Amino acid sequence: MNTDPTVADVVAEALVASGVRRVFGLCGGHIQELWDALVRRDVEIVDVRHEASAVYMAHAAAELTGELGVALVTAGPGLTNTTTAVSNAGVSRVPVLVLSGSTPRPQVGMSAMQDVAQAALMAPITRRAESVRHQRHVLDRLSATIRAAQGEGDEPGPAYLDLPTDLQTENYDGDLDRVAALVPYRLPPRPPAAHQVDAAAAAIRRSRRPLVIAGRAAIDASALLQEFLAATGAVYLDTGESRGALPQDHPAAVPAMRARAMREADLVIVLARRLDFQLAYGSPAVFSGASTFVRIGRYREELSANRVGDVEVCADVRSGLQALLDAGARPVAPDVAWQEEIVTENKERVSRLAERIATAPAGDDGAMHPYTLIGAVNELVDDTTVAVADGGDILSFSRVALQGQRYLDCGPLGCLGVGVPFATAAALTHPERRVVAVIGDGSFGFTAMDVDTAVRQGAKAVFVVANNEAWNIERYDQVERFDGRLVGVDLPGVRYDLLGQALGAHGERVESADELGPALRRALENAPAVVDVRVTRDAVSPDYLSGLAEVPPYQALRAWNDAESSSTVER
Repeated sequence: MNTDPTVADVVAEALVASGVRRVFGLCGGHIQELWDALVRRDVEIVDVRHEASAVYMAHAAAELTGELGVALVTAGPGLTNTTTAVSNAGVSRVPVLVLSGSTPRPQVGMSAMQDVAQAALMAPITRRAESVRHQRHVLDRLSATIRAAQGEGDEPGPAYLDLPTDLQTENYDGDLDRVAALVPYRLPPRPPAAHQVDAAAAAIRRSRRPLVIAGRAAIDASALLQEFLAATGAVYLDTGESRGALPQDHPAAVPAMRARAMREADLVIVLARRLDFQLAYGSPAVFSGASTFVRIGRYREELSANRVGDVEVCADVRSGLQALLDAGARPVAPDVAWQEEIVTENKERVSRLAERIATAPAGDDGAMHPYTLIGAVNELVDDTTVAVADGGDILSFSRVALQGQRYLDCGPLGCLGVGVPFATAAALTHPERRVVAVIGDGSFGFTAMDVDTAVRQGAKAVFVVANNEAWNIERYDQVERFDGRLVGVDLPGVRYDLLGQALGAHGERVESADELGPALRRALENAPAVVDVRVTRDAVSPDYLSGLAEVPPYQALRAWNDAESSSTVER
């Protein structure tokens, strides 16, 4: 038996040296050499039932740890199956390395099995995409791909590399000392320029009603963020990606006052966050009181996309906040009454929401309200719980009501189907924590087979299916805007609990609110588990009421779209 290291061995060694200890994937002929090389180095391989799930799981692991997530998939359809999940990681700016095999070099261009232009296919949806053709390039290009995924030179996101199968089996004749010298890549701090700090500090001193909006990078700067909010008296809005940067009961956090805070703040400080559709693109028609935007971030998209920062501070969040604190940046004449009023009203609204959750009525069909389901889930949530929300209708309710200091959802791509793989990866990443996913019945169908992955891997996740037997946002839209012509929106009669049981999970069906709490507790005790909960389709979701289903021309929400349409302010 040949004991000389192969290219596959060297790639596996390089991944281990780079800190990779777990890979999500689905085996196939074009990656068997690399697959086995990883196994021989005690890298844990979580094998899934669909390649998209491998990328979703790598995505969730990366979000929860801040480390590189790795997916390994075979050539051709193995890779093409990942494109939705790769796009989701790209829009969400999550560092995921996707590795694949490809056609043996002598067969390229001959209509070989599973031969497609893989790097060309991945290039538009990744930060870097490349097919390696010679072993002398393997280490350099693997390193460059990892760094691209982690944000060197551009925003973090997915990056792609493939190796032909015959290259994987070649004996490696390069310098093995280079492999031994590899270390995990860490994006270095980026301190701000002094003149940018001065300009931002001056803007803060002039302000009276500052608002801070954060992106994911704020999670790792939580203590500094809290110190900055205390110093400036700013109110704070998180977004889906920054959930967990502050305790949910932090006094500066005003999630229930989002519209008013965006409308009335005179200074908006944006921390490493794109001004995408979830933030009305930074529109002056929506942020109508804001004379100044201070944007702090490493990358162009965080500094100038959609609305150029009046002050741009090119820095990582930690360095930027520390510099502003050191500069004594705080309002000279803050509108304390406004800040106190908005905080007080936020508390009142949160209290009213809690009351609404506790008293939400059943529908005319006798099924429980989605808020009843979410309220029961919240009873199980503690300070370490990872909460996952996936769906259309149920995500809309969950976004405002589901508790959980760490929270993952479909993200800005609106990528339904993430619930099962996200929760499975979360349970493997944090086996000491409770992991509960609230998933719409339609969304569950995309990746339900990966309940089997959770069972085989011992991932103690609870998958709670909110079953209203419909794609309910679209169903309401067809009722109200298309004369009730219901086509393709009903999903009647499916027993997701029985599907879970068939896949080896604990499964229960719940039709009564009285049964819900005990069923969820049994699910936690017997996880992985699928709890199929009948909820009413009569409850109209916040997203539907906001006009999201209409897909308005200028803004995602009807109120924002109306403001944009009537605005005479040039952007």
